Amino acid sequence: MDAEVVIAGAGPNGLMLASELRLAGVRPIVLEKLPERSTVPRANGLVGQVIRMLDRRGLYERLSGTPGPPQPAPGFVFGAMPLPLHVLEENPVYLLQVPQVRIEEVLQERALELGVEIRRGHELTGFTQDADGVTVSLAGPDGEYQLRAGYLVGADGGRSQTRKLAGIDFPGVTNDSMVSRTGSAAVPPEYLEDGLLKIPGYGVVPPFLHQRTERGMFVWAPFPNRLPAISTGEWDTPPDVEMSFQELQESADRVLGVHLPLVEPTGEGVRQLRRVVGGNSRLASSFRSGRVLLVGDAAHVHSAIGGPGLNLGLQDAVNLGWKLAAEVQGRAPAGLLDTYESERRPVGERVVMQTQSQSALIAPGADVTALRKLFGEFLTDPRNVQRIAELISGADIKYHEGSNPLVGRWAPDLTIGSVRLAELMRSARPLLVDLTPDASFADLVSDPIEVVTGRGETPIALLIRPDGYVAWAAEEDGAAEREGLRDAVAQWFQPRPLTSATR
Repeated sequence: MDAEVVIAGAGPNGLMLASELRLAGVRPIVLEKLPERSTVPRANGLVGQVIRMLDRRGLYERLSGTPGPPQPAPGFVFGAMPLPLHVLEENPVYLLQVPQVRIEEVLQERALELGVEIRRGHELTGFTQDADGVTVSLAGPDGEYQLRAGYLVGADGGRSQTRKLAGIDFPGVTNDSMVSRTGSAAVPPEYLEDGLLKIPGYGVVPPFLHQRTERGMFVWAPFPNRLPAISTGEWDTPPDVEMSFQELQESADRVLGVHLPLVEPTGEGVRQLRRVVGGNSRLASSFRSGRVLLVGDAAHVHSAIGGPGLNLGLQDAVNLGWKLAAEVQGRAPAGLLDTYESERRPVGERVVMQTQSQSALIAPGADVTALRKLFGEFLTDPRNVQRIAELISGADIKYHEGSNPLVGRWAPDLTIGSVRLAELMRSARPLLVDLTPDASFADLVSDPIEVVTGRGETPIALLIRPDGYVAWAAEEDGAAEREGLRDAVAQWFQPRPLTSATR
């Protein structure tokens, strides 16, 4: 084998998966058809559980540039409606404003530190697979060649060549009615007051939050340390010419219903001026075909409203990484790799659902305005705010059931002694947190599970998967709890017994 795993695509999801595999001791090769990392502005930040997950891999401080753990956001939006997160006792929504260019830079640095091989300018052109592996055909700077690997993972975006070659269907809907325009643009200083944009004849516009009018969408994005931007969304027919700054100006004026003079910004930075017509909501019919798997946009595409894309894709990568590593190394319980799809595909379905819902709430028309008024009344109830917050952050994920309500959910942010759980999970290994006085559960587990002992209250013990989700939990030390731990270890981490066919 040339590699244990070949990953097609060196975007955030492919790089994250490569790092997860290396932490588990697997050798991946990452292939990218672009010769250099793209500098085209795309995502502007991260939203949701992914931020806490990056903290558990030691990447949050690198990305944020600030010390300490992430803190929940006091507010956000859903369908361009204010979401008052400050009313929640347990706020699951985390935000990190960092451009995708920087995210890819940090994830590439991490992958290279771990010894990942990244080949740029190498494009996947085909593959064949058999019972023992995948033969990958490539076109590189020096011509065509092949690699032999145990598995191939497509992290190559919404137009995934891997998915197409695997013959995996990508059903969904295409909507050509909305035109999105984004450009680097500033506003005159006299329109700014106390960090807000105040537009005569329209009103106050907070930064980074969608504003819906009867005519379309407007976003003012005064990014720190990079060029500011303006975005609009309209339901119109765009001109058949290259987009201009004047087109952005005219679109903003139409959406707002008043004139807001835009200024081409000065200073260094990548200038963007782009128009996107329509969008897709699609979900792969399967996330796996034999030894070929899909992550991120290769498996699902949806509206960008609310910024859920990287939250979804990077968690795909972390869910898949430890399972694929166990399969490659021959230590996976039966059916473990199949749980990647059974766990992550329903999450993709919910993201498609909630982004389609948000898109419906921002559409023009008096009927939508009436719907928004009713929906706004719902959001005065903290219980509804909690439900929406958990939906958009991914905190509502429950992968499987157990006797303890924590099982299948994201592990709570415990502190054991003076050490945060996030710091204990940097190795990406499964973790038994045993807080009983005599560490009575610790003797029931072995490698690759790490054991951390200490003193604490309820829960007194947790078995945490490498992706941060609870496999087992106990609130007391009894025979049933000990048997439950044995079952969880066998289900998730105990190698399947060899048969005569596999010896």
